[in-house]
Amino acid sequence: MATDAPIASGDGEHTVDRSDRLVILASSVGTVIEWYDFYLYGSLAAIITVQFFSGVNETTGYIFALMAFAAGFAVRPFGAVVFGRLGDLWGRKNTFLVTMLLMGLSTFVVGLLPPYAVIGIAAPIILVLMRLIQGLALGGEYGGAATYVAEHAPQGKRGFYTSFIQITATAGLVLSLLVILGVRYSVGEEAFAAWGWRIPFLVSILLLGVSLWIRLKLAESPSFKKMKAEGKGSKTPLKDSFGKWPNLKLVLIALLGLTAGQAVIWYTGQFYALFFLERVMKVDATLVYVLLTIALLAASPFFIFWGWLSDKVGRKPIILAGCLLAALTYFPLFNALTQAANPRLAAAAASAPVVVYADPADCNLQFDPVGKTVFNHSCDVAKSYLAKAGVTYANEAAPAGTVAQVRIGDQVVV
Repeated sequence: MATDAPIASGDGEHTVDRSDRLVILASSVGTVIEWYDFYLYGSLAAIITVQFFSGVNETTGYIFALMAFAAGFAVRPFGAVVFGRLGDLWGRKNTFLVTMLLMGLSTFVVGLLPPYAVIGIAAPIILVLMRLIQGLALGGEYGGAATYVAEHAPQGKRGFYTSFIQITATAGLVLSLLVILGVRYSVGEEAFAAWGWRIPFLVSILLLGVSLWIRLKLAESPSFKKMKAEGKGSKTPLKDSFGKWPNLKLVLIALLGLTAGQAVIWYTGQFYALFFLERVMKVDATLVYVLLTIALLAASPFFIFWGWLSDKVGRKPIILAGCLLAALTYFPLFNALTQAANPRLAAAAASAPVVVYADPADCNLQFDPVGKTVFNHSCDVAKSYLAKAGVTYANEAAPAGTVAQVRIGDQVVV
């Protein structure tokens, strides 16, 4: 049991025992399931668009679906603040249980939610509300889990211990891809698009039960109990963190200097790669999920390695090296991915670029949040078709009144 875990302040050495392993296991499993819930939405964004945003044109619907996905990220910092404060008041364990219940139940609700065709505008509104709840819950869960494990970590091993929490985001994405693949294979593509997509969301309630059972075996961290017993906790943590410039400066540095860079690297390298291969490179969705799952599994052990190394050389060199490596390699890597994923498409884009030749007055921004605008100008029709097909194109202005043309290299399609 975690009650026997050593105090993180580290009076003397201790080895990793059964209680330490339980802390890491329980914290990691619970956070993996939270990430699973969070990423199901993004992995199924194309189907979510059809189910819940069919009241607008396809381009606008997909933008709305991505905006709803982004809404979960927008509220995550608030979740960290709110549940971080509650963790100081109630304890880490009780806060864990609240965030897990919020995440699991909101995901389950999405699996039962009727589509736009049945309940109209209420469908996307409820969907976005569930995403906001998920974001709040994940903000509290992820930071709370890292804090909980760090408070159990022996002296000089905090990087290694918390690396198991860092790996949970990748593990959650892998789990969501595997479940989606399994359901797709079992029911078939047509049934999956119609109703099978709900199964991964509904399965979340079973995962929630498992995670709650594991988490209930934990006790409060020894550091937290010691802090409470000695009365060292801040009476006004929010005011102390955000109301005093020296502390606020550290918060902003951590948010913009560390977390923002890490987020860009992670989501570009892992989540955007899925979108890029499926939507832009036109690779079969099932194959994309398989390839990405293999890549993520192969890369996951490096979370543990870099966490261990950070205990030896420090956090700052590891973080800066990772950001620099990403900045130097992402463009070449995505260019290489383009050539490998669909070489004929890449060659065609290079040798015969697509250009929309049209009167600028006939070209409208194809974002219609209320679904009332009719995009029937020739330029709108051309751009809408290319956008749905995921084709990259350039614009070239034509004289007023000219019927739009789509030019593919030297060929003209009216």
